[in-house]
Parts: sequence; structure tokens; C-alpha cells
Amino acid sequence: MPIDIPDPPATTPADRTEVVRRRLAAQRVREARDRLTSTTGTRPAFDAELLRQYAQNRLSGSLVILMLIVSIGFLSGVWSDPLAAGAWTAAMLVIHLVIVVKCRKFLAEPANTVNGRAWRLRFIMLDLFFGLAWMFQLTHPVGLHESAATFNLFVMLLVVAIVSMLASSLPVAVLAATTPVTVAVALNFVLTGTVQGWILAAMALTAQIYFALLSFRIYSSNLATLEARAEKDALIGELEQAKAKSDEARRRAEGANIAKSRFLAQMSHELRTPLNAILGFSEVMKNEIFGAHNVAVYKDYSNDIHNSGVHLLGLINEILDLSRIEAGRYELNEELVGLAQTVEECHHLLKMRAKNRGIAIHESFEPDMPKLWADERAVRQVCLNLLSNAIKFTPQGGEVWLKVGWTHSGGQYLSVRDNGSGIPEDEIPIVLDSFGQGSNAIKSAEQGAGLGLPIVKSIIDLHGGTFTLRSKLREGTEVVVTFPPERVMTALEPIPEPGPTVPSDTPPPLLSGHDGAMSLRKRLRLFKMEG
Repeated sequence: MPIDIPDPPATTPADRTEVVRRRLAAQRVREARDRLTSTTGTRPAFDAELLRQYAQNRLSGSLVILMLIVSIGFLSGVWSDPLAAGAWTAAMLVIHLVIVVKCRKFLAEPANTVNGRAWRLRFIMLDLFFGLAWMFQLTHPVGLHESAATFNLFVMLLVVAIVSMLASSLPVAVLAATTPVTVAVALNFVLTGTVQGWILAAMALTAQIYFALLSFRIYSSNLATLEARAEKDALIGELEQAKAKSDEARRRAEGANIAKSRFLAQMSHELRTPLNAILGFSEVMKNEIFGAHNVAVYKDYSNDIHNSGVHLLGLINEILDLSRIEAGRYELNEELVGLAQTVEECHHLLKMRAKNRGIAIHESFEPDMPKLWADERAVRQVCLNLLSNAIKFTPQGGEVWLKVGWTHSGGQYLSVRDNGSGIPEDEIPIVLDSFGQGSNAIKSAEQGAGLGLPIVKSIIDLHGGTFTLRSKLREGTEVVVTFPPERVMTALEPIPEPGPTVPSDTPPPLLSGHDGAMSLRKRLRLFKMEG
């Protein structure tokens, strides 16, 4: 029956909440420090950026203001005294020129040398002079003509609207430039002493309040944009810093891992030389090849020495395999492998050990399964490690189930399940790590080195398969390894007769699922051997 292998559950880093909490705390401290060092209650960097926006807006609208000054001066000359209108126009052009020059000078200064408080005061004073000049233009004696009143109201609204848009990054400057104009126009209307004058004065004040609120909303929007951009830049900086630290830690870990693998490989080779002598001599003494021992207990000692040497040799071999895998030097010697046959052979090898512990092993194999293109030694090692672990941690009288079958994707799987003590959920990452052992393994009298499962997982990864471990405490453990469909060697339909449009020297392949490592001749030979 096909088995569906679920994806491993997504794990969240345990320190993610702590990282977010530290970042928020650092942000609050930074904002409080910036407010204490700022004169406007915002960050110093925001103050400089707002002043820069103010200068840029005034420069971009300089032509509009110039046209407004010239137009109002010309109309005022037609309406009233041309000499006074010309003097006012000249004065306004001078003030406007000074504002443009100061804005250019401010933008030309380096950002790190700008004195924000001094420049803010300069801009406010220049806008105040700008507003006072407009006030003088719109001030008239008592008895203002109705047409002149309409003209003054129109000019006031135009000036207030333009200044509110251009100077919105500096709200105090907006008030300095628009308040004198509005007060002058409203006062003119009030001095007429008519109801219409009072209504127009109220309209002028209302318009001033409306444009002031609009300017403040634009200022708030600009400030929020700057804060969002600063927070994004800070987050990018933190990510870059974290990435740099992570890359450095990864390089150090890789270097340490390579050094560890080389050390283990070197030491393992150095240990195997005297170990061969220990195994050979202990076996000679155990079998009493050169004569019987004078003391019978010496034979038991020789047997213990030999068993310990065999155990140490197996441990050294596991360390060598793990070192080669971690160093990327483990090469697969791929050939045709029958998964069911290999599992059955491993079961036969470990049957006596299971029988001595009173453990029953049940087999459930899918019939007529094709062979795999894999490393037979590696597949055998996977099966032996999983089955020996199941026997080791299953109590006397327990049961072990071996299953071999198809996956839903067309691959093959091997499942080893026992009804032993199981593994706590929080210890599963530990047992999958090199030299990692769970609490049950530590308490067990038959401890290992903690290399079996990591080696199995690495071998399956090299084959492009998946490794899944499911376990519950006091219910047992199941390990499922799968081989991908491309490693399953299945025969295709018979080769059709070559047609006129098919070249005779390019027959279709007989086998599918293989990545093309074998030549066509070798495929045909293996296919005949299978038949």
C-alpha cells in the first residue's frame, strides 16, 4: 500500500520573540534620546530632512511666486498709485531673491554640518518679512471700495494657499507668512463697519484656519513618511548586520566542522592500525590456537578484549563514514539494489539478537518491486542501523515491524517501527544530531555513540530521498526513509520497429527513472540480467 510521507513540521526559532523585544526596546530608547536632543520634539535627522524639503519646495515654487508678485504689483499699479506699487514690487522681489539664495545655500551645505536651529530661525524670519510685505500691500484706509475688497480677499486666499503648500514642512513659517496677510485683510473688512465686512472678515479668518490645518496635516504626513523610511532603513541595517554576523559564524562553523572531520578521520585511521593487532591477537588467544590457557579465566578475558575491539572498530567505521559525509567525500557506488531483498538479509543478520531479547520482527513487503539504482553498502547500512536501534530500545517481549512498499509519488520506502519506550518530542532534534543521545538512550545499558540516525539521514539525503522520524513517549518510534521515483528502475514498453522518420541509430531507452549515468549498452545488459 502506498504511503504518504508528511512534510516535517515547521519550527519557529525559540529566540524570535526575544529578538523582536530587544529591537523594540532599542527603538524606544533611540526615539527618546532623539527627542531629548531635538528642538522640535522629533528626531534631529527628521528636523534636517524637513528643512531640506522646505528649501526644495520654495525653490521649486519660486517661479510661481515671482509671477504672483509681478502680477499683483502690475494690477495694484493700475488700481492705485503706480509709484507705491512699483516700490512694493521691488521690495517683494528682493525678499523673494533673498529666500531663494538662502535656500540654495542651505541645500549646498553638507548634511552633517548644518545647524538646524539657526536655519529654522532664518527661514521663519524670512517668511515673516514676506508676510509683512504682503500685509502692507493689502492694507487700505477706512472706506474700502467693494471691488477693492474682493480683490484683496482673492489675493489673500491665493497667497495663503501657495505659502501653505510650499512651506508645509515648517508649520511655524506658514503661520509667520500667512497670519499678517490674513489679519490685514480681516481688519480692513471689520473697519468698514458693515455686516458684509464682518462676514468677509470671518471668511478670511476661516480660510486662514483651514489652510493652517491643511498645512499641519501635510506636515504630519511628511513626518510619518520620514519615520517609516527611517524605520525601514534601520531594519535593513539590522538585517545587514545580522547577515554579516551569520555569514561570519557560518564560516567559522564550517571551518571548525572541516577541522573536526579531518581530526576524526586522521585519528580513526591512526586507531585502526593498533586495533587490528588487538583484534588479531585476542582472537588467537580466545581460540587457543597455540595451546590451552593455564588459567581458564584468561579465555574469558580474551573474549572480552575481542568483543570490545569489534565494538570499537564499528565505532571507528561510523566516525569515518560521518567524517566523509560531512567533508563531502562520501561517494556512492551505485548499482542495482533490491530494497526488499536487502532488508530481508539485514533481518536475517539481526534475527539472533532479537530472538535473545524475545523480540518478534514482522515483515510486510510489497510483491514484485523493481530494483533501485543506489549504493548497496549504504542501503544495507541504513537498514542495519534502523533495525539495530529498534531492537536496542524495544523491551523484552516487544515487537518490530519492517515494511517496504511504494510511495504515492512512485518511489519506494522502508519503514521500521517498534513499540518501545519512544522519544520525547523535544529530544527528536537531539537524537538527529551527531553524537546526540536522548534520555532513554543514556539510561539504557546498551548505549551507543549517537551516530546511527545522523548517518542514516545523511545517506538518504545523498540518494535524494527523505527521512522522517515519528515517535511518542511510551508508544514507540517509527522511522520512514524514502527513495525518489527517479531511482526506481522500471522497464518500458518494447521498442517499436523504427519508422522511416526515426533514425535507426538512435533507439529509445529501455529504462526510465535513471538520470543517464549508465550508457545504453550497459542498460541493455542489466535489463537482460534482470530478465
